[in-house]
Amino acid sequence: MIQLLFLVIFVEGVIAFLLLVKIGPLRDLVIKSLDQLKMGKGPATVKTIAGTMFVILLSNLMSIVKIQNKGSKLGIMSPMDQVLWRTNLLEASLIGFTLFLGFLIDRVHHYLQKLINLRSNAGASKEELENLKKETVNLKEKEEKSSKEIKQLSESLKKARLESKEKDKRIETAEVHVASLQKQAADLLLEYDRLLEDNQNLQAQTLRH
Repeated sequence: MIQLLFLVIFVEGVIAFLLLVKIGPLRDLVIKSLDQLKMGKGPATVKTIAGTMFVILLSNLMSIVKIQNKGSKLGIMSPMDQVLWRTNLLEASLIGFTLFLGFLIDRVHHYLQKLINLRSNAGASKEELENLKKETVNLKEKEEKSSKEIKQLSESLKKARLESKEKDKRIETAEVHVASLQKQAADLLLEYDRLLEDNQNLQAQTLRH
């Protein structure tokens, strides 16, 4: 029993060391092995073993207390009681240390899993952040292009307005010129009529003489 406990403590110590100190791919291998152990019926089996060891620990403690009480009553322990007391004390110490290492390995494995998940989530959030930055840059470029197009459109509208104003001015001047020409034509027609009348009068006078 004691040799088996020493072997278990040695294996647990190696596992705890590999979890705490990263040596190549050994940590990942240990984490994967513990993940597989915690799947299916593994947790129930581990709990059963831990419960059995805890019961054995309580039994050893009870034996230690009984041997001490017996020795205190007799005033001295027999050599056989001393051997049993030391054996029970060693077994209780080894079992307690084994349970402690098992609990430590479970907690370290749990927190390492959380750390791995946090790192993976951080990597995913970094990718999302980079994508958002790219989208922001693209949006800024599109905004700059649209602002340039808007400026060009506003300039073209200003030019069109100026050209329309110039055309309106030309039309107004042309209309004024046409009106003046029409007035001159009317005056010329009046003058022509007057000259015709004068010519007819002169012809009539010449015929009388």
